[in-house]
Amino acid sequence: MDIRKIVVIVEDVEIAKTALQWTLHNLLRYGDILILLHVFPVTKSRNKKKVKLLRLKGFQLALSFYDICKKILNTKTEIVVTQGDQDGGKIAEMVREIGASTLVAGLHDQSFLYRLAMTHNHIARNLNCKVLAIKQPTPSPMATRTRTIYFQDSSTNMDFSQIEIDALSVPEVNPPKIPYQVCPDPHSIIWRSGRSRRWETRH
Repeated sequence: MDIRKIVVIVEDVEIAKTALQWTLHNLLRYGDILILLHVFPVTKSRNKKKVKLLRLKGFQLALSFYDICKKILNTKTEIVVTQGDQDGGKIAEMVREIGASTLVAGLHDQSFLYRLAMTHNHIARNLNCKVLAIKQPTPSPMATRTRTIYFQDSSTNMDFSQIEIDALSVPEVNPPKIPYQVCPDPHSIIWRSGRSRRWETRH
């Protein structure tokens, strides 16, 4: 089995963490390498302290993503924090350099994927890997008790696959009734044989 390198984009938005969690539970397999990539913006200031502060904040943000990864056993995780443009150019460069098989990103209004799609006709070809965009739908007011489930959207008009995380209401399910009385003695087991009507007790 080939070892895959999966890049997850680290951003300070909730959908980015949702994308990571989706990757851990639905895409990652044993032996894969998960790379958390954060690109902090280029500043016009020549103040090195400001650049160091942005790098530090980016690394701290990546560490919060890393903490999520540690909850999954045997996950091989790496962190890459670098400076670059916010239009996806630096991300594309890093993804190609890493040799990733898949790029996963949370899709939001300011996502770099939209800006990258405006400058490149084929995003996946430019990145040289599969691109999965995790999308959060508008919450339904009718959903009370919910659990997370995912659906794959067939829309690929932006040259990347959109995977929508939806919420389904879960109805209340009453526990099944026990047909026989539970024995009050914890050291005894009462059972009924298949054909015999006789009750037997084992101590």
